[in-house]
Amino acid sequence: MERLQKVLARAGIASRRASEELITAGRVRVNGRVVTELGTKVDPHKDRVEVDGKRVVAEKPVYYFLHKPREMVTTLDDPEGRATIGDILRRIPERVVPVGRLDYHTSGALLVTNDGDMVDALLRPRSAVPKVYAVKFQGHLDVPELDALRNGVTLDDGYRTQKAEVFVLRQEQNHSWVQITLTEGKNRQVHRMGDAIGHRVMRLTRQSFAGLSIEGLRPGEYRELTRDELSRLKKQYLNPYRRAREASKGA
Repeated sequence: MERLQKVLARAGIASRRASEELITAGRVRVNGRVVTELGTKVDPHKDRVEVDGKRVVAEKPVYYFLHKPREMVTTLDDPEGRATIGDILRRIPERVVPVGRLDYHTSGALLVTNDGDMVDALLRPRSAVPKVYAVKFQGHLDVPELDALRNGVTLDDGYRTQKAEVFVLRQEQNHSWVQITLTEGKNRQVHRMGDAIGHRVMRLTRQSFAGLSIEGLRPGEYRELTRDELSRLKKQYLNPYRRAREASKGA
């Protein structure tokens, strides 16, 4: 027997947290009965689990890495009719969800999977997953501004960013290209960091996520993770997450 939200996450319906929202909203049925209790346990091989009337079938965990194009939202549908990540995910045989999001105008590294535990492990702040960005700033960044990015800046909501790795890639006539590595993920963080030092972000690409690089992938392309890549992700992030979760249950 397994917790219902774990079954939903493993089937690629949503992350564990999002699955809890589906349950409490009354959108999940088990053997024809609406279930809203998060502690509900089911047998995924015997019980009939449905979300919005559609049968949930457990799938083998899969992991894909893709290069998200610019001018695409990281949602499965968009009321404004913009291109969505679903346009790419529909080419993948399994039902997968993105690990986090990239802004509409931001391109680059994005991991998608049907493994809800992996999603939660990579998104929890304690994991401090490295995210490397190539940033085109308006104007020239001087040493004090670069040091501010490295040591932390105060965003528009009063939050002070954590320390970051910052390297100048090149200086152009009216722009600066800088590589920034973050281990946190606030909404539109790089753009807001640029605003905090008075240099607007003009272009942004996430070059890597959790050590996975988009090198060799053109926008819109994707590939499966290699065995070594998956083994490293499990060792660094998934296994510690599961150990911490089990420890909290026993506390």
